[in-house]
Order: sequence, then C-alpha cells, then structure tokens
Amino acid sequence: MPSVRRIAHEFLQRQGLTTVFGNPGSNELPFLTGLPDGFRYVLGLHEGAVVGMADGYAQASGRPALVSLHSAAGSGNALGALTNAVASRTPLVVLAGQQVRPAIGPEAHLTNVDAPALMRPLVRWAAEPACARDVPRALAQAVFEARLRRGPAFLSVPYDDWAADADENAPAVLERRVERAGAPGAEQGRRLAEAVAAARRPALVLGGDIDADGLFDDAVRLAERLGCPVWAAPSVFRLPFPNRHPLFRGVLPAGIEPVCRALSGHDLALVLGAPVFRYHEHLPGRYLPEGTRLVQVTEDVSAAARAPVGEALVADPAEVTRLLLTALSAPGPPGGDHRPVSAYRPVPAPAGTRGPRLHPEEVFAALREEQPADTAYVVESTSTNSSWWRQMDLRRPGSYYFPAAGGLGFGLPGAVGVALAQPGRPVVGVIGDGSANYGITALWTAARLRVPLTVVLLRNGTYGALRWFGDLLGVPDAPGLDIPGLDFTRIAEGYGVPARQAGGVEELRAALSEPVDGPRLLQVDTALTAPV
Repeated sequence: MPSVRRIAHEFLQRQGLTTVFGNPGSNELPFLTGLPDGFRYVLGLHEGAVVGMADGYAQASGRPALVSLHSAAGSGNALGALTNAVASRTPLVVLAGQQVRPAIGPEAHLTNVDAPALMRPLVRWAAEPACARDVPRALAQAVFEARLRRGPAFLSVPYDDWAADADENAPAVLERRVERAGAPGAEQGRRLAEAVAAARRPALVLGGDIDADGLFDDAVRLAERLGCPVWAAPSVFRLPFPNRHPLFRGVLPAGIEPVCRALSGHDLALVLGAPVFRYHEHLPGRYLPEGTRLVQVTEDVSAAARAPVGEALVADPAEVTRLLLTALSAPGPPGGDHRPVSAYRPVPAPAGTRGPRLHPEEVFAALREEQPADTAYVVESTSTNSSWWRQMDLRRPGSYYFPAAGGLGFGLPGAVGVALAQPGRPVVGVIGDGSANYGITALWTAARLRVPLTVVLLRNGTYGALRWFGDLLGVPDAPGLDIPGLDFTRIAEGYGVPARQAGGVEELRAALSEPVDGPRLLQVDTALTAPV
C-alpha cells in the first residue's frame, strides 16, 4: 500500500494546494520530504509572517492556502495572525507537526499536549487523527472545512504517521468532492425581494465578501437600480464598492450610536456579506433607528447567529444579489427616488503641512496618480484611514486589503502573499512604522523570491491610532506610544530589499513612477493625523 504521506501529497495536488507557506521544525520534515513536482515551499522567518502571507495569498487568489506550522510553539506564534484570517473568513488549511505517537503521553520535548484545544478558540475546525490510517480522511476534512466554512481549519499530525502504510480505503479520499449550494429557497427569495421592493428609503451595507469578480459589479448594479446610498461595513477588510461612486457614503462608524445615526431615515438596511456589526469604540445607544428594518445576508452561520438585531438569511450573497437584480428588473421603480447615477465624485486636493513631514493625503495622492489604476493595495496604517479614503479612487475588485481583526502584522506578509497570488498585477503595501515591526521578516521572503512589490513605509514615530484612542478614552498620558529612531531603509537593505528615503512629494512621485522588477521600500516621514 502507498504511504500516508503519498496519499496526502496526491490529495493536496488534486485540490490545488501546492503552495506551502511555512517555517519548518523537526516535526514537519517527514511531511515535507518527497513533495511532488509542482509543489512550491514559501519560507517565512516567523509563523506570524507565514500566516499573513498565506492569508493574503488566499484572499487574492480566491482559493484555500496551505500553512505548515511547528508543534505548539509555531502554532502559538501564529495565533495573532490567525485572528485576522478568522475575521476575514480566509480559507486556510493549517497543518501542524506533532511528536511521534509514543512520545505524546509522556510529553516529550516538542509535544503539543492538546493541539486542537490550543487552536480551537480561533479556527473553524481543529483535530488530531486518532490513528495514522485516519490522516488522509482527516486532511480531506480540514480542506473541506476550510473551504465550506470559509476560515482556518487546523490539523495536528504526529510525524511518524506520514511514513505509515495507508489502508485499502485511503485512495478513496482522492476522488472526494464536497460542494455547497447557497441559493435561497423560493419562499425565502420571494420574502426578501418583497421587503426590498417595498422599502421607500433602503440603504445597502456591504462587507468584504462582496469583493469578488462578478459580485462586485452586481452590487454596483443593485445599488444603482435601487438608487440608494451604500456603506461599507465597519472595519471593512476588502473593497466592496467603488469608493468614489456617487452612491457611496464611506465606511460605517464602528460604534453602536454612530451606526444608528448613520442609518437614520432609512426604513430598510440590507446588509450583504458582512457581520452585524463589528463595533470597536464603545459608544452605546440604540442598535437601529426607530422604524428601520435590518436584513442580513451572509454565508457565515456564526455571524448570523450572534448578531444582536435584525433578520438573517444564511445564503450566498452572490446568489441573493442576482435574485434581487432579477426581481427588481420589472418596469417602474420599487422605491426610492432612483435618479440616474451621476459621474464619480472628484478627488479633493490633498491636505498639506507646513513642516518637513508630508501629510498622508499627499502620499496617497501620489499613489493614486502614479500607480496603475488596477493596483492592489494592502494597507496597515490605521492612523491614516480618513486620509486614505479621501484621496484614493478604487474601482476594481481586489484593490484593497486590510487586517480584518485589527491585529498588527498582516500588512507586510499580506502584501507578499497578494503579490505571489497575482504576479501580473501591481501590488503596493502601505504600512505604518508601528505595524511594520510585527511582520518585518516578510521582506526576506520578498527578496528571496524577487516578488514585484512596492512598500510605502509611513514613518511618524508613534503609534498614531493609540494616541487617538488615548484622547477618546481620556488617557492622553499613557506610556509606550512613541517609537523614535527606526530607519526601515537600513532594515530593508539588511533583508535584501532595495530601499530609499523619499524626502518630499516630487521625490516620492519620481520613485513611484520607476519600473518595478522586484521588491522595494520607500520610506516617507509623515505628520500625525486622526484615523477617523
């Protein structure tokens, strides 16, 4: 009989999981040996960067990504990065090495004592097979769980299992196919269409799940057919709607009372592909204005179950959007004023500063004007959010990625992953100096693989978002908020990435206009601004 390892490798190959993101330890080597032709191992120097790269890769490619972690220590190192993958519903298959089976009970060195329990608070599914012969089936379950539940699935495998003989039933796993059909039933679809058609002042709230080919354009068509305002859900992690479209109202605030105020005057809030809602600042109040009905459409069962208000339909937002477009295509408007959509809103002139530091808006204006229109941006500069949305003009799906759970360290690795998944598309990482330190080792991987990537490093010498929160919480004198003396040009060059300091707007524009044939880092000193 073939070995467990051979069956596993062939199964992963058939499932398209041939790119392995990892940082290997001794427990993982038996799985990694003898990888078939066509597999690619992407080495990261820290497990947080490994998961961040896989997260960006899976989001940009639209396919699950395979992650290899080392026992308890490597899995623990990855937990912070996994919070972002969970919140963005990124399908990751996380495979961790375990000690040999006879050594687990005595807790020998490098044993993960209760591997599923370590990961289970975060991942959608976690397991360790009861015997070697169950490994192929369990691996298949991990892949299907990640794909169906749209989130990380975790499997711990004792390393002596890989060389064990598979049983006669193991090859059957190679032919497995598991699919999900997410269309609502006829009665459910009728009720939803009637609710939308009856609304006089509907509003759309769109989440990151809308950022996909086809669905992105359908969401635009639906908004235009309804003639209603569109919000991005709070803490949006991908672009759900063109941000300069005349119907776009921006990102909903992340507090209960401000969300209620933003939706005031609307009799229906239709939430597509987003949780209700991911609040951040504790600003209590009514969840919804008086007279506002909320209907949520999501594939995420947990998000539907935990929402504090409204109705929920667990279904594919793409299917529901197409259903509504068909239902609302009859002559005559179903509600609202339905005026023809005007031209996209112009971009305001960027704000400036009187000192030597650039205003973030000047940096983003330079990116908008010097980078191709189809550039994909991976943004981890929290304190410049308001400047970002004021200056950028993003009209294509896959144009924007953001750490979904707010955990720092996604930006640099995520940018590497996006660039690996879409080698023909320009990719820019917009990274703050505070967050850069959490994923800095990703620069080594970018240099090693010669990933075509531009990193624009915004250096203001402080944790700007925390300063804003300090004022909000009435604690402006908290320690540990300044990080002076960091020179990322020298750090980047140490990792093998060419880097330079851009001293002004014209120098930055000139650098951005140069061709990109590998990774590069441009450091820009910026003034401190409020994130919202």
